[in-house]
Amino acid sequence: MKIKRKIISASIAVGLLFACQPQKGIDVSKQVQLSAQQMALLVTDAKKANRLPRTLEANGEMHFTHENKFDWTEGFFPGSCWYLYGLTQNPTWKENAIQFQNLFKEHKDITTNHDLGFVFNCSYGNGYRMTHNEEYKQVMIDAANALITRFNPKVGCIKSWDVHRGWQAERGWKYPVIIDNMMNLELLFEVSELTGDETYKNIAISHADTTLKNHYRKDNSSYHVIDYDPETGAVRNRHTAQGFSHESSWARGQAWGLYGYTLCYRYTKDEKYLDMAKKIAQYILSFQGTPEDGIPYWDYHAPNIPNEPKDVSAAAVTVSALIELNQYTNNGYKTSVDKMMTSLSSDAYFAKLGDNKHFLLKHSTGSIPHNNEIDVPLNYADYYYLEALYRLQNLNN
Repeated sequence: MKIKRKIISASIAVGLLFACQPQKGIDVSKQVQLSAQQMALLVTDAKKANRLPRTLEANGEMHFTHENKFDWTEGFFPGSCWYLYGLTQNPTWKENAIQFQNLFKEHKDITTNHDLGFVFNCSYGNGYRMTHNEEYKQVMIDAANALITRFNPKVGCIKSWDVHRGWQAERGWKYPVIIDNMMNLELLFEVSELTGDETYKNIAISHADTTLKNHYRKDNSSYHVIDYDPETGAVRNRHTAQGFSHESSWARGQAWGLYGYTLCYRYTKDEKYLDMAKKIAQYILSFQGTPEDGIPYWDYHAPNIPNEPKDVSAAAVTVSALIELNQYTNNGYKTSVDKMMTSLSSDAYFAKLGDNKHFLLKHSTGSIPHNNEIDVPLNYADYYYLEALYRLQNLNN
């Protein structure tokens, strides 16, 4: 299906998206306090179950991660606890983070999943950065060693999904690589710095460069899935799994790419990554169909806009990335950051105390094509919102 891409200049877009009084930004201290109060309730729920809260079922009941089964989202809840520890210096949050990340520590050696970066950088990685605990450092190294087993030098990328079973086996893929995988590179960059071994960094750079070459269209939007030939490295298909169509722009995928290339610049200072991050930011911020509040629909080309679910998780990832990108661009994104954080912190998206089954943010979307996690809270939306607060507080200090 051919998608008509309606894109306007960044300057006009800013006028359309932010056509109101200039935003002064949110009260970070207030949002930290509200977040801590709500998250404390969620911690109580999680401790009773001794499991990790992920989202809500269609019937409104809590969906925890499965006991003793790998879940790509399992690192986010302890990661949120680590951020609240960093934001408040309350040692209870540190204790909570340790308790919950211990539930999946043994998953560090799994080689059948590419999301070890999400899981262990967001949990043990944040823990190490805040405490310098040598045990956490070793967990990160072990996870990175497991992750790089999925790297194929012929392709130049880390393989995302195994295709011998499940719904992935029905697509005819041989070596699928998803844009989400850009987020797992942070673990490799971190471990390279921790160990002095550039093997991890070189694999991360190869993956970022290959993704830059093959995932992006001329308008700087991203495909979700690139399927490679593992023997030659040639591109076989350009597809989507969680967006509207193969040629559409899945909102969270655009956010993953923005965040990924921003972090690549942080570690390498390679200008091509900064340039790509700015191009992706322009695509996101100048897209004509984005609502005035800056919170995107689940796909920029969803067919029934404005009667489509939004994806607050995409907005949370985007704004956290923009806070960092803003530091590399002479405050070029401050207005966008203030606008999006004001929206996310409003009653429209930030839950009242005791509501939303004690998650922070409402109205995220997991995967509409899979009829899964539609208009619900998601633990990773909360995580990246807290990361944004953490980054803003550090800047304010």
